[in-house]
Amino acid sequence: MPWPENLRLLSPEITLTAFALLVLGLDMAIKRLKDTLAYVAIGGLTLAIVATSLLFGTQRSLFSEMLTVDPFALYFKVVACLTTGLVILSSIDFMKTKTPYRGEFFGLLLLATLAITLLAGASDLVMIYLSLEFLSLTSYVLVGYLRGDPKSSEGGIKYFLYGAVTSAVMLYGVSLLYGITGFTNLAEIRNALLSPASPVASTPWLILPAIILMLAGFGFKIALVPFHQWTPDAYEGAPTPIAAFLSVGPKAAGFAVLIRVFLTALPVYQIDWVAILSGISLVSMTFGNLVAIQQTNIKRMLAYSSIAQVGYILLGVVAAGPGTVGITGVLLFILAYLFTNLGAFVAVVAFSHVTGSDEIADYAGLIRRAPFLATALVVFFMSLAGIPPTGGFLGKLFVFGAAVQMGQNIFYFLAAVGVLNSVISLYYYFNVVRQMFFLPPKEERSLQIPVTLLLAVAATMAMTLIMGLYPQPFINLATRSMQPMAMLPW
Repeated sequence: MPWPENLRLLSPEITLTAFALLVLGLDMAIKRLKDTLAYVAIGGLTLAIVATSLLFGTQRSLFSEMLTVDPFALYFKVVACLTTGLVILSSIDFMKTKTPYRGEFFGLLLLATLAITLLAGASDLVMIYLSLEFLSLTSYVLVGYLRGDPKSSEGGIKYFLYGAVTSAVMLYGVSLLYGITGFTNLAEIRNALLSPASPVASTPWLILPAIILMLAGFGFKIALVPFHQWTPDAYEGAPTPIAAFLSVGPKAAGFAVLIRVFLTALPVYQIDWVAILSGISLVSMTFGNLVAIQQTNIKRMLAYSSIAQVGYILLGVVAAGPGTVGITGVLLFILAYLFTNLGAFVAVVAFSHVTGSDEIADYAGLIRRAPFLATALVVFFMSLAGIPPTGGFLGKLFVFGAAVQMGQNIFYFLAAVGVLNSVISLYYYFNVVRQMFFLPPKEERSLQIPVTLLLAVAATMAMTLIMGLYPQPFINLATRSMQPMAMLPW
């Protein structure tokens, strides 16, 4: 393939790399530009989204088929850039009082976004591993970024230790799959598993351990039970904008690679991995909701809530198949979750920035102190619980609907458990609403929220409602983006 064509196909990644280096270089050269660098980073993300949108409809492979540029990968690249842009916007004022090293902070966020874009298009086990480690390394640094805060350091260390173990376990699973098939490319692995002349026929019992071991790495990034242990401490200790980033960015990347690996390389073993993922989905959404009820810190509550949410999303992967809307539901849910969960975290960033507290009890009387913030949180909690007319309702409608479309009792059961867990989640989401609307404030002073934070809250709230009120463009986008997965053999 001619190099100009390669450059065009890699334009989003090249843009992100260039702006990450530009931000880091300007930070070293001109110290007074620290806060201006946030807008430079947002400009780079905007250009990356434009470059990505110009590639929609493309279906090409690069570097001996290690990277794929297709609508599925491009969808997740847009999700990654939107996520980071909103996170940077919410961190401009918040990080001013937390650290003098803000240039490096914005540069690392751009590099983490680059890792997600590479992971979304990875179609080779080696590329998947390298991209996943790239994302992990930048995430470890960002979680422990506040070196003077013991909680931040603790969260970063725990995140690193869990990540190192699951990475090694996943790599062992990758080595098993390579040893069985002789290939690292996902399409070639699929062909080897389907071939009756393949040596796989003599070692089929190794496939299931390989799937489980690889799932450890994917499950760590997505925060699936039982790979979730790092989540509450990392979310609580990390700078709140980074907790927001972790709740969406790496999770979207994890789902992108999980779907591509399982549907591209392992469709012949779908019965096996569907059984495993069904159990994990059931446990994740139940465990996350039940433990979230007990939390008094809103960041820890949202951490356990995110575990439950990925359990719901996993239902769409479990119900992926001909004639279902499983993968479409996953893509819709992730987009809705981007605006909903980021919006909730940005509101928490705003409250924490002004009050210095993340305790749910301190949200008492917020409707009197910051009416817009309290109203926005109600919208975000409605969406997280799946109440119309919000994007969260649209996402849950599709993933639960996909389970029902499968037409089997086990899938009916999974959908019913998902609905029941959504009802349970109302308790802890609306406990915060009760505090904000029905309890007296500890002090009457109005909260002065910075403009950048208000802008981020308004943007995420607007998109959450638009997805619920006018869903068809988003449904069309998700349907077009999942077509590469729909064309695979089942």
